[in-house]
Amino acid sequence: MSQYTVRATPEAREAGAITLSVASLPESFGPAGDYDNAHVHAIAGHAGWTTEAARAISAGARGVVVVNPAPEDTDDLDDAAQQNGTVVVLDQRWASNPAATAAEVAVRSMAGRAAVLDVVATAPLGTDIGALIADQLAAVVRLAGPLGNLKLLDRRQNGYTATAVLANGAPVALQGIISDARPASVNITMLTDDGGARVTLPDPVAAWPATVKVTGPQGELLVPTIYESAHRTTWRRLKEHLDAGTLPSDLRQFAAVSEAIASLT
Repeated sequence: MSQYTVRATPEAREAGAITLSVASLPESFGPAGDYDNAHVHAIAGHAGWTTEAARAISAGARGVVVVNPAPEDTDDLDDAAQQNGTVVVLDQRWASNPAATAAEVAVRSMAGRAAVLDVVATAPLGTDIGALIADQLAAVVRLAGPLGNLKLLDRRQNGYTATAVLANGAPVALQGIISDARPASVNITMLTDDGGARVTLPDPVAAWPATVKVTGPQGELLVPTIYESAHRTTWRRLKEHLDAGTLPSDLRQFAAVSEAIASLT
């Protein structure tokens, strides 16, 4: 199929820049007149999104896009998606950035030798602290894998501090900052015995490029720059799975994020 029809809820359309993303891929997606008969349903990831996504699958949706999903148990939804062959992709603030694939390879290749992982996430004023924690952890888990012994040390109106450990026992420092004094982004720095990696993932409001730098005995390497937003990358990835008849691992990966956040409450 050359083009899939799309209908999105108003909340999802605004949060995920869906109109712009779909319009930039005219040969892949187009608007649907009837929501229930659309090939792809796009929903906002507010509380209860797994139930809403399951309803879309029952209605016959071939694909579901969830924008900024809140932590929830995804087991039942994953089972429904598997049984019906429905592609469910998560459009996440930082974890969906196109550079995250290269960053994941870089960070995980040296995770066994990691000495420390430092992560600072910044979001604009008005951002919900819980949402920022979820977005930050989604990016960290995507790049470095599940965290152990996650603890929230301090939580205030303008931010928080948390700690954890990597699989090899290396300490992890997590900070969240609510401020308009610096651009919204997440900065991930891993140090090893002979180098490390530095990753900066910007907010998806525009096609601002991420930065992925790897340092070792050979010097510093800058991974090729990609000018594409996380939103548009999500839709391109959805199209690839729909065309190939394959199912992504988004829900299984997100389960680790939900489990980590549950340990904080």
